[in-house]
Amino acid sequence: MNASLEGVSDLFAVLGDPTRLRMACVLGEHELSVAELTELLGVAQSRVSTQLARLREAGVLKDRRAGTSTLCSVDDAALRADARDALAIARRSVDGKALENDLARAAAIVKRRAGEKSWPEAVAGRMEKHYSPGRTWESMAYAFLELCDVGDVLDAGCGDGTVASMIANVATSLTCVDRSERMIEAARARLGKRARLVIADVAALPLEDASFDTVLLLHVLASVRDPAEALAECARVLRPGGRLLVATLDKHERLDVAAPYGHVHAGFRPKRLARLIEDAKLEVIRCGVTSHERREPFFSVVTALASKDGARKRGSR
Repeated sequence: MNASLEGVSDLFAVLGDPTRLRMACVLGEHELSVAELTELLGVAQSRVSTQLARLREAGVLKDRRAGTSTLCSVDDAALRADARDALAIARRSVDGKALENDLARAAAIVKRRAGEKSWPEAVAGRMEKHYSPGRTWESMAYAFLELCDVGDVLDAGCGDGTVASMIANVATSLTCVDRSERMIEAARARLGKRARLVIADVAALPLEDASFDTVLLLHVLASVRDPAEALAECARVLRPGGRLLVATLDKHERLDVAAPYGHVHAGFRPKRLARLIEDAKLEVIRCGVTSHERREPFFSVVTALASKDGARKRGSR
Protein backbone atom coordinates (compact mmCIF):
# COMPACT_ATOMS: atom_id res chain seq x y z
CA MET A 1 0.00 0.00 0.00
CA ASN A 2 2.80 2.43 0.94
CA ALA A 3 4.53 1.92 -2.41
CA SER A 4 1.30 2.61 -4.23
CA LEU A 5 0.70 5.75 -2.19
CA GLU A 6 4.22 6.92 -2.90
CA GLY A 7 3.73 6.28 -6.60
CA VAL A 8 0.52 8.30 -6.66
CA SER A 9 2.19 11.08 -4.67
CA ASP A 10 5.09 11.20 -7.14
CA LEU A 11 2.69 11.32 -10.07
CA PHE A 12 0.74 14.20 -8.54
CA ALA A 13 4.05 16.02 -8.02
CA VAL A 14 4.90 15.56 -11.70
CA LEU A 15 1.44 16.73 -12.78
CA GLY A 16 1.60 19.67 -10.40
CA ASP A 17 3.33 21.73 -13.09
CA PRO A 18 0.73 23.43 -15.34
CA THR A 19 2.67 22.76 -18.54
CA ARG A 20 3.14 19.07 -17.77
CA LEU A 21 -0.53 18.74 -16.88
CA ARG A 22 -1.58 20.34 -20.18
CA MET A 23 0.75 17.95 -22.00
CA ALA A 24 -0.69 14.91 -20.24
CA CYS A 25 -4.25 15.97 -21.03
CA VAL A 26 -3.51 16.58 -24.72
CA LEU A 27 -1.31 13.52 -25.19
CA GLY A 28 -4.04 11.38 -23.69
CA GLU A 29 -6.08 12.11 -26.81
CA HIS A 30 -3.52 12.89 -29.53
CA GLU A 31 -0.05 11.75 -30.52
CA LEU A 32 2.28 14.73 -31.08
CA SER A 33 5.95 15.45 -31.72
CA VAL A 34 8.11 17.83 -29.69
CA ALA A 35 7.84 20.44 -32.42
CA GLU A 36 4.06 20.11 -32.54
CA LEU A 37 3.81 20.42 -28.76
CA THR A 38 6.00 23.50 -28.89
CA GLU A 39 3.62 25.04 -31.44
CA LEU A 40 0.57 24.06 -29.41
CA LEU A 41 1.79 25.27 -26.02
CA GLY A 42 3.68 28.36 -27.18
CA VAL A 43 6.72 27.64 -25.01
CA ALA A 44 10.38 27.06 -25.82
CA GLN A 45 11.27 23.69 -27.33
CA SER A 46 13.91 23.10 -24.65
CA ARG A 47 11.23 23.45 -21.96
CA VAL A 48 8.91 21.07 -23.82
CA SER A 49 11.70 18.47 -24.03
CA THR A 50 12.48 18.85 -20.32
CA GLN A 51 8.84 18.46 -19.28
CA LEU A 52 8.38 15.46 -21.55
CA ALA A 53 11.37 13.82 -19.90
CA ARG A 54 9.74 14.24 -16.48
CA LEU A 55 6.52 12.64 -17.74
CA ARG A 56 8.48 9.73 -19.21
CA GLU A 57 10.30 9.20 -15.92
CA ALA A 58 6.92 9.02 -14.19
CA GLY A 59 5.83 6.27 -16.59
CA VAL A 60 3.09 8.41 -18.15
CA LEU A 61 4.32 8.62 -21.75
CA LYS A 62 5.49 6.37 -24.55
CA ASP A 63 7.32 7.30 -27.76
CA ARG A 64 6.96 6.01 -31.31
CA ARG A 65 9.20 6.66 -34.27
CA ALA A 66 7.42 7.92 -37.39
CA GLY A 67 9.90 8.66 -40.15
CA THR A 68 12.27 11.32 -38.86
CA SER A 69 9.95 12.31 -35.99
CA THR A 70 9.30 10.91 -32.55
CA LEU A 71 5.63 11.02 -31.54
CA CYS A 72 4.62 11.09 -27.87
CA SER A 73 1.39 9.91 -26.23
CA VAL A 74 0.06 8.78 -22.86
CA ASP A 75 0.87 5.11 -22.36
CA ASP A 76 -2.62 3.90 -21.40
CA ALA A 77 -1.68 0.23 -21.51
CA ALA A 78 1.32 0.56 -19.19
CA LEU A 79 -0.26 2.86 -16.59
CA ARG A 80 -1.01 1.17 -13.28
CA ALA A 81 -4.56 1.49 -12.00
CA ASP A 82 -3.47 3.91 -9.26
CA ALA A 83 -1.53 6.03 -11.74
CA ARG A 84 -4.50 6.06 -14.13
CA ASP A 85 -6.78 7.22 -11.31
CA ALA A 86 -4.32 9.90 -10.27
CA LEU A 87 -4.05 11.17 -13.84
CA ALA A 88 -7.85 11.20 -14.17
CA ILE A 89 -8.17 13.26 -10.99
CA ALA A 90 -5.50 15.66 -12.21
CA ARG A 91 -7.29 16.09 -15.53
CA ARG A 92 -10.42 17.19 -13.70
CA SER A 93 -8.54 20.18 -12.32
CA VAL A 94 -7.93 21.61 -15.80
CA ASP A 95 -10.31 24.36 -16.89
CA GLY A 96 -12.79 22.76 -19.30
CA LYS A 97 -12.70 25.53 -21.90
CA ALA A 98 -8.92 25.73 -21.89
CA LEU A 99 -8.64 21.95 -22.36
CA GLU A 100 -11.18 22.03 -25.20
CA ASN A 101 -9.08 24.69 -26.94
CA ASP A 102 -5.91 22.64 -26.51
CA LEU A 103 -7.60 19.50 -27.87
CA ALA A 104 -9.09 21.37 -30.83
CA ARG A 105 -5.70 22.82 -31.77
CA ALA A 106 -4.06 19.41 -31.36
CA ALA A 107 -6.67 17.85 -33.65
CA ALA A 108 -5.93 20.53 -36.25
CA ILE A 109 -2.20 19.77 -36.03
CA VAL A 110 -2.82 16.04 -36.51
CA LYS A 111 -5.11 16.78 -39.47
CA ARG A 112 -2.47 19.01 -41.04
CA ARG A 113 0.15 16.30 -40.58
CA ALA A 114 -2.19 13.80 -42.20
CA GLY A 115 -2.25 16.03 -45.27
CA GLU A 116 1.52 15.74 -45.49
CA LYS A 117 1.51 11.92 -45.50
CA SER A 118 -1.05 9.15 -45.79
CA TRP A 119 -3.77 9.28 -43.13
CA PRO A 120 -3.00 5.82 -41.69
CA GLU A 121 0.67 6.75 -41.28
CA ALA A 122 -0.26 10.00 -39.53
CA VAL A 123 -2.34 8.25 -36.87
CA ALA A 124 -0.55 4.89 -36.66
CA GLY A 125 -0.69 3.57 -33.11
CA ARG A 126 -3.62 5.85 -32.22
CA MET A 127 -6.23 4.92 -34.82
CA GLU A 128 -8.90 4.23 -32.19
CA LYS A 129 -8.91 7.94 -31.33
CA HIS A 130 -9.57 9.14 -34.89
CA TYR A 131 -12.43 8.86 -37.37
CA SER A 132 -12.08 7.31 -40.80
CA PRO A 133 -14.95 6.73 -43.27
CA GLY A 134 -17.05 3.76 -42.21
CA ARG A 135 -14.61 2.62 -39.52
CA THR A 136 -16.83 3.17 -36.50
CA TRP A 137 -17.20 1.06 -33.36
CA GLU A 138 -20.73 0.22 -34.49
CA SER A 139 -19.58 -1.12 -37.87
CA MET A 140 -16.80 -3.13 -36.22
CA ALA A 141 -19.24 -4.61 -33.69
CA TYR A 142 -21.58 -5.76 -36.46
CA ALA A 143 -18.66 -7.26 -38.36
CA PHE A 144 -17.40 -9.25 -35.35
CA LEU A 145 -20.91 -10.49 -34.59
CA GLU A 146 -20.81 -12.45 -37.84
CA LEU A 147 -18.18 -14.65 -36.19
CA CYS A 148 -20.44 -15.46 -33.24
CA ASP A 149 -22.34 -18.70 -32.68
CA VAL A 150 -24.75 -17.69 -29.92
CA GLY A 151 -27.63 -20.13 -30.41
CA ASP A 152 -30.81 -19.41 -28.45
CA VAL A 153 -30.25 -16.08 -26.69
CA LEU A 154 -31.83 -14.39 -23.68
CA ASP A 155 -31.22 -10.65 -23.31
CA ALA A 156 -32.01 -10.20 -19.60
CA GLY A 157 -32.73 -6.55 -18.92
CA CYS A 158 -32.97 -5.70 -22.61
CA GLY A 159 -34.03 -2.06 -22.26
CA ASP A 160 -35.35 -0.76 -25.57
CA GLY A 161 -33.78 -3.62 -27.53
CA THR A 162 -30.72 -1.79 -28.86
CA VAL A 163 -28.29 -4.65 -28.18
CA ALA A 164 -30.87 -7.29 -29.09
CA SER A 165 -31.31 -5.70 -32.51
CA MET A 166 -27.57 -6.12 -33.13
CA ILE A 167 -27.55 -9.87 -32.45
CA ALA A 168 -30.98 -10.73 -33.86
CA ASN A 169 -29.57 -11.84 -37.20
CA VAL A 170 -26.98 -14.21 -35.70
CA ALA A 171 -29.14 -15.77 -32.98
CA THR A 172 -31.11 -18.97 -33.55
CA SER A 173 -33.84 -17.45 -31.39
CA LEU A 174 -34.02 -14.28 -29.29
CA THR A 175 -35.93 -13.62 -26.08
CA CYS A 176 -35.91 -10.17 -24.47
CA VAL A 177 -36.90 -9.55 -20.85
CA ASP A 178 -37.33 -6.23 -19.07
CA ARG A 179 -39.36 -5.17 -16.04
CA SER A 180 -40.50 -1.95 -17.72
CA GLU A 181 -43.58 -2.19 -19.92
CA ARG A 182 -42.52 0.99 -21.70
CA MET A 183 -39.12 -0.50 -22.51
CA ILE A 184 -40.69 -3.67 -23.85
CA GLU A 185 -42.97 -1.63 -26.11
CA ALA A 186 -39.95 0.27 -27.43
CA ALA A 187 -38.13 -3.04 -27.98
CA ARG A 188 -41.16 -4.42 -29.82
CA ALA A 189 -41.17 -1.40 -32.14
CA ARG A 190 -37.46 -1.93 -32.82
CA LEU A 191 -37.43 -5.72 -33.16
CA GLY A 192 -40.86 -6.59 -34.51
CA LYS A 193 -41.23 -10.37 -34.89
CA ARG A 194 -37.52 -11.06 -34.57
CA ALA A 195 -37.77 -11.57 -30.80
CA ARG A 196 -40.06 -12.88 -28.08
CA LEU A 197 -40.67 -10.05 -25.57
CA VAL A 198 -41.46 -10.66 -21.89
CA ILE A 199 -42.24 -8.21 -19.08
CA ALA A 200 -40.51 -9.62 -15.99
CA ASP A 201 -37.82 -9.03 -13.42
CA VAL A 202 -34.47 -10.67 -14.15
CA ALA A 203 -34.48 -12.02 -10.59
CA ALA A 204 -37.71 -13.94 -11.29
CA LEU A 205 -37.65 -15.10 -14.91
CA PRO A 206 -40.87 -16.79 -16.10
CA LEU A 207 -38.82 -19.03 -18.37
CA GLU A 208 -38.07 -22.76 -18.44
CA ASP A 209 -34.93 -24.28 -16.97
CA ALA A 210 -32.04 -24.94 -19.37
CA SER A 211 -33.67 -23.18 -22.33
CA PHE A 212 -30.88 -20.88 -23.61
CA ASP A 213 -27.38 -21.23 -25.01
CA THR A 214 -26.41 -17.62 -24.25
CA VAL A 215 -27.64 -15.19 -21.61
CA LEU A 216 -26.74 -11.52 -21.77
CA LEU A 217 -26.74 -9.45 -18.58
CA LEU A 218 -25.42 -6.15 -19.88
CA HIS A 219 -25.34 -3.18 -17.50
CA VAL A 220 -28.17 -4.63 -15.43
CA LEU A 221 -26.61 -5.86 -12.17
CA ALA A 222 -26.12 -2.36 -10.74
CA SER A 223 -29.87 -1.77 -11.10
CA VAL A 224 -31.27 -4.92 -9.49
CA ARG A 225 -32.03 -5.20 -5.79
CA ASP A 226 -30.31 -8.57 -5.34
CA PRO A 227 -27.56 -9.30 -7.89
CA ALA A 228 -27.12 -12.84 -6.52
CA GLU A 229 -30.76 -13.70 -7.29
CA ALA A 230 -30.45 -12.29 -10.82
CA LEU A 231 -27.32 -14.34 -11.51
CA ALA A 232 -28.92 -17.48 -10.06
CA GLU A 233 -31.88 -17.05 -12.43
CA CYS A 234 -29.57 -16.56 -15.40
CA ALA A 235 -27.74 -19.75 -14.44
CA ARG A 236 -31.02 -21.64 -14.08
CA VAL A 237 -32.18 -20.92 -17.62
CA LEU A 238 -28.79 -21.75 -19.20
CA ARG A 239 -28.29 -25.10 -20.86
CA PRO A 240 -25.26 -27.23 -19.95
CA GLY A 241 -22.36 -25.69 -21.82
CA GLY A 242 -24.24 -22.40 -22.15
CA ARG A 243 -22.54 -19.07 -21.57
CA LEU A 244 -23.35 -16.00 -19.53
CA LEU A 245 -21.94 -12.61 -20.56
CA VAL A 246 -22.00 -9.86 -17.93
CA ALA A 247 -20.99 -6.21 -18.26
CA THR A 248 -21.24 -3.79 -15.36
CA LEU A 249 -19.49 -0.78 -13.87
CA ASP A 250 -16.39 -1.34 -11.81
CA LYS A 251 -16.60 -0.24 -8.17
CA HIS A 252 -16.83 3.56 -7.98
CA GLU A 253 -17.71 6.43 -5.66
CA ARG A 254 -20.09 8.34 -7.93
CA LEU A 255 -23.47 6.82 -7.17
CA ASP A 256 -24.77 10.40 -7.30
CA VAL A 257 -24.09 10.29 -11.05
CA ALA A 258 -25.29 6.72 -11.60
CA ALA A 259 -28.44 6.76 -9.43
CA PRO A 260 -30.53 8.83 -11.89
CA TYR A 261 -29.94 5.99 -14.39
CA GLY A 262 -31.52 3.49 -12.00
CA HIS A 263 -28.37 2.21 -10.33
CA VAL A 264 -28.72 1.07 -6.72
CA HIS A 265 -25.20 -0.41 -6.44
CA ALA A 266 -21.94 1.51 -6.92
CA GLY A 267 -20.46 -1.06 -9.28
CA PHE A 268 -18.65 -4.36 -8.65
CA ARG A 269 -14.96 -5.09 -8.43
CA PRO A 270 -13.89 -7.99 -10.69
CA LYS A 271 -13.15 -10.30 -7.74
CA ARG A 272 -16.56 -9.68 -6.21
CA LEU A 273 -18.34 -10.19 -9.53
CA ALA A 274 -16.43 -13.44 -10.08
CA ARG A 275 -17.48 -14.67 -6.62
CA LEU A 276 -21.13 -13.83 -7.30
CA ILE A 277 -21.00 -15.74 -10.58
CA GLU A 278 -19.34 -18.73 -8.93
CA ASP A 279 -21.97 -18.67 -6.18
CA ALA A 280 -24.52 -19.08 -8.97
CA LYS A 281 -22.81 -22.40 -9.83
CA LEU A 282 -21.19 -21.13 -13.01
CA GLU A 283 -17.53 -21.39 -14.04
CA VAL A 284 -15.84 -18.04 -14.64
CA ILE A 285 -13.83 -18.10 -17.86
CA ARG A 286 -12.73 -14.47 -17.82
CA CYS A 287 -13.53 -11.52 -15.56
CA GLY A 288 -11.79 -8.16 -15.46
CA VAL A 289 -11.83 -4.48 -16.31
CA THR A 290 -12.11 -4.13 -20.08
CA SER A 291 -12.52 -0.39 -20.69
CA HIS A 292 -12.11 3.03 -19.11
CA GLU A 293 -14.19 6.07 -19.96
CA ARG A 294 -12.07 9.06 -20.96
CA ARG A 295 -14.43 11.70 -19.64
CA GLU A 296 -15.50 12.56 -16.12
CA PRO A 297 -16.43 10.74 -13.94
CA PHE A 298 -14.10 8.22 -15.64
CA PHE A 299 -16.13 5.07 -15.01
CA SER A 300 -14.51 1.70 -15.76
CA VAL A 301 -16.39 -1.35 -17.05
CA VAL A 302 -15.98 -4.94 -15.87
CA THR A 303 -16.80 -7.76 -18.30
CA ALA A 304 -17.22 -11.40 -17.31
CA LEU A 305 -17.77 -14.55 -19.34
CA ALA A 306 -18.93 -17.71 -17.59
CA SER A 307 -20.12 -21.18 -18.57
CA LYS A 308 -22.48 -23.73 -17.04
CA ASP A 309 -21.33 -27.14 -15.79
CA GLY A 310 -17.74 -26.33 -16.75
CA ALA A 311 -18.36 -27.05 -20.43
CA ARG A 312 -16.77 -24.50 -22.73
CA LYS A 313 -18.64 -25.02 -25.95
CA ARG A 314 -19.50 -22.71 -28.81
CA GLY A 315 -16.01 -21.29 -29.24
CA SER A 316 -15.19 -20.45 -25.60
CA ARG A 317 -11.49 -20.30 -24.80
